[in-house]
Amino acid sequence: MSLKTAKGNAMGQLDGKTALVTGGTSGIGLATAHRFAAEGAHVFITGRDQGRLDAAVKEVPNATGITSDVSNPEDLDRLAAAIGDHGKGLDAVFVNAGGGEFATLDSVGWQDYQQTFNTNVGGVIFTVQKVLPLLNPGAAIVLTGSTSAGNGQPAFGLYAASKAAIRSLGRTWAGELVSRGVRVNTIVPGATETPGLGGLAPDNPQGLFQQLASQIPMGRLARPEEIANVALFLVSEQSSFMTGAEVFVDGGAEQI
Repeated sequence: MSLKTAKGNAMGQLDGKTALVTGGTSGIGLATAHRFAAEGAHVFITGRDQGRLDAAVKEVPNATGITSDVSNPEDLDRLAAAIGDHGKGLDAVFVNAGGGEFATLDSVGWQDYQQTFNTNVGGVIFTVQKVLPLLNPGAAIVLTGSTSAGNGQPAFGLYAASKAAIRSLGRTWAGELVSRGVRVNTIVPGATETPGLGGLAPDNPQGLFQQLASQIPMGRLARPEEIANVALFLVSEQSSFMTGAEVFVDGGAEQI
């Protein structure tokens, strides 16, 4: 919903704001970057692949792309410096970068553990830590959780555990930052039709999508844009009395 100024011009919910979307080159991240930009924000987008990042920046109006691996401290330093140089701080932070692979308990290795937790947990912790000095009064942080954190899906233990950590961090940070006027909430997408999800079954992504859709009360996967709409709500003034919350966008999968 857009407002009108006294002169009748459309004004977006994030007009004049600056936002960061990590993992913004595809799927939920890219859809959210589009949504924030459509509401008037200047959006910093991160991704590891330069080609995909360049393509995303061409798609998203008023966007700046920064190549960054959230598990690399030097990349996070560069990211914070670039946003600082922009000179307007940060009003909205969508901490979305992450991923996982199938691996059963008897097959998982130390490298699997390090890769998943360095990205999904360490990347979240240190992304937020690096941008803390840049947060403007009233800023909002949204962390990306997962329904996997609570459903015990076989062969997805590392990913699920990393996302359970995110839920805990979101609560703690909401308490730590409330005195600064900074809100922290966790969005919990259900199965969403994205390249990342399809990559878990590269030989038959549609088969995986159909299998997951059959487990959802609404009978389908989410569209990335549907998750982006809720992310916008959580960084906008529409959710001004919400912090420490966990918001499920899962077609009823964990609710019914």
